Amino acid sequence: MTIARARRSSLILPVNVPKFVERAHLRGADAIVLDLEDSVPTAEKAGARRLIPDALRMVARGGGEVLVRVNNDLALLDEDVDAAVHPGLDGLAFPKAESAEQIRKVVAQIETLEKKRGLEPGHVRLSLALETPRGVLAAREIAAASDRIATMSVGVEDYCLELGVEPSADGVELLYAVSRVVTIAKAAGIQPTGLLGSIAEFRDVKAFEASALRARQVGCEGAGCIHPDQVVVLNRVFSPDPAKVEYAGRVVAAFEDGVRRGTASVNLDGKMVDVPVYKRALVIMSRARAVAETERRKAEALARLTRA
Repeated sequence: MTIARARRSSLILPVNVPKFVERAHLRGADAIVLDLEDSVPTAEKAGARRLIPDALRMVARGGGEVLVRVNNDLALLDEDVDAAVHPGLDGLAFPKAESAEQIRKVVAQIETLEKKRGLEPGHVRLSLALETPRGVLAAREIAAASDRIATMSVGVEDYCLELGVEPSADGVELLYAVSRVVTIAKAAGIQPTGLLGSIAEFRDVKAFEASALRARQVGCEGAGCIHPDQVVVLNRVFSPDPAKVEYAGRVVAAFEDGVRRGTASVNLDGKMVDVPVYKRALVIMSRARAVAETERRKAEALARLTRA
């Protein structure tokens, strides 16, 4: 059975910093991403890998999804994947994706490890970050490479570096890349995530919220972050407005009543409700249910901790 998930917020933290790992389950994130990549110095990567099995169990206590971000580097990738795929892992965050072949290779390794370690076949999903012009241009082929791909996003900092620009206040330099990835992801049934702005200035919560709102407007459904304050913002921005959910319920009821009476267009509060409006309402309600299920799962997990 498919589990409804609304990955609005993915909190990225270094797996080798105990104080972050120990409290990660209390941060309210829909997903926790244990990082082996940018936040872990090269000299500490081998030791960080050994921490993963215990860290998986620790951060899972909050009921969110648990991922490990690996290094997309031939010298590190195989060992990172081998260290990450253990019971308790929900997904791999795969950075700097540039080709379908890369994805197929890592999926083959995941399949082998799932069998070897007793994980449910197909359980481990992929969250891809496209961080170069080459990756963005190959997005369509990448999206079709595997049915394990859960999310796709544009990695802001590295993509801007490749463009030779700095992330701007309005994210204009990201608009083409993010819009392209969103369009391709939606066509492939993949959740598009990301921001139209940087996550690095984590103390400027207003600017971060603005970048999330811009991303939502072009179709993103969640984003990564590096600070608990950003989790709160993302969970709010990428949740349906309660008033819109209530109205969507009324739209669905009115339209379906009209269909039973033989019409595909009805009047609701002085506005026409036809098939496109009805379908949009169904999408809003589906998203609301996924958010509610995600929140329920996290609340129950924390309640179990309290009772233990």
